[in-house]
Amino acid sequence: MKYKSQKVAYWFFALSMLLLTLQIVYGFVMGFARVGMDGLHEFVPFNTARAVHTNLLVVWLLSGFMGAAYYIIPEESQRELVSVKLAYVQLISLAVVGVIAIIGFHFNIWEGRKFLEIPRPLDYLVVVNVLLFLGIILVTLFKGKRKTTTALVLSMGLLFAALLYLPGMIPFDSQVLDSFFRWWVVHLWVEGVWELIMGGILSFLLIKLTGVDREVIEKWLYVIVGLTFLSGVLGTGHHYYYIGVNNIWIIVGGIFSALEPLAFLAMALFAVNMYRKGEKKHPNKLALYWTLGAAIVSFVGAGLLGFAHTLPQTNLYTHGTLVTAMHGHLAFWGAYAMIVLAIISYSLPNMTGRKLYESAIGRAAFWLSNIGMIGMTVAFGVAGVAQVYLERKFKMEFMQVQNEISIHFVVLLIFATIFATGITLYIIDFFKHGTPTDEALETNNQ
Repeated sequence: MKYKSQKVAYWFFALSMLLLTLQIVYGFVMGFARVGMDGLHEFVPFNTARAVHTNLLVVWLLSGFMGAAYYIIPEESQRELVSVKLAYVQLISLAVVGVIAIIGFHFNIWEGRKFLEIPRPLDYLVVVNVLLFLGIILVTLFKGKRKTTTALVLSMGLLFAALLYLPGMIPFDSQVLDSFFRWWVVHLWVEGVWELIMGGILSFLLIKLTGVDREVIEKWLYVIVGLTFLSGVLGTGHHYYYIGVNNIWIIVGGIFSALEPLAFLAMALFAVNMYRKGEKKHPNKLALYWTLGAAIVSFVGAGLLGFAHTLPQTNLYTHGTLVTAMHGHLAFWGAYAMIVLAIISYSLPNMTGRKLYESAIGRAAFWLSNIGMIGMTVAFGVAGVAQVYLERKFKMEFMQVQNEISIHFVVLLIFATIFATGITLYIIDFFKHGTPTDEALETNNQ
């Protein structure tokens, strides 16, 4: 059976590649500004570059998640999307909202709330867009021939991600209340429901790539879901102490933040064990690299570095420093970016019929991007630790400290260049596959 929805998935992936490219460009603008090369300040001020960089991170990942859902849900439910035309409408409207938001940032049209800067009217358009997406996905799943655990966990993650966007839209006069509910979006997305999305995509890829029985792989999903909700929801409390809520939250947040690495450890062990059990030697080694890499790197970035950074005794000093950037970059890269790149690497040969499984460009993209990201993480970490000591221990002025640690941003830019080279090669490899063909879809969905 041919699923036209997989063509929709391809264009969502193409949109995510475009947005990823823009995000990296604005990251370089910020990096050059930090070493004194701020010639673009008149055109792109640092605060604008930062807002675009962080918001594009969210949008390109969501585009990738939506593309993954449009690829996975029809295959798992064994039926076509209820409306392919509406899926294209949803794609176009998402791209339009993103473009308007980015242009608006350059004219200082925003709310000024970190990660949630887009103006309120655009928030409503985002809600309409996501409701349309969820309607297509959930109705397709409901009407499908089967309802697998993989599809249900993925859909549950997408549904909860949409619901948790709503608290961030509630207007408050109190800065404390506003920050309280902003963390419901920011933290419960990345350390809660997005982990369910990652788990669903990871499960699908391991079933396809390893050949291990579906029942065995999907049992692990229940463990991951349980650990995610246990640690992620109450672990949010480690942010609350700094916005003026009751002191009990620093204890609750500290305890449950310490449990958060367990969910990512479970994912890493899950992926590696399934790979070892797998008897199927799938030819798509690049997709396997990205899949296993996502599980392992997410444990290091989100799990270990998050644990080291968010313990109350440590976080009192590291909160709001470059140590946060260290944790954030490797966590987002491992947990979410790599899993999106994994599903793209798996699906492209199936959709286009071009079996570029072992391309030199693809392998170079994997290694260069990961080496670059690890180097960036180390540079952020060293700069962050120096910042903590100089600011928090020796009481130096903020701007004086920034001058002292600027050399670390030179190192950061070197590794960012390596990372950007890897991503450029990945995007070149993406477009070398060409667009989906009916013949390829027919062949790969028999």
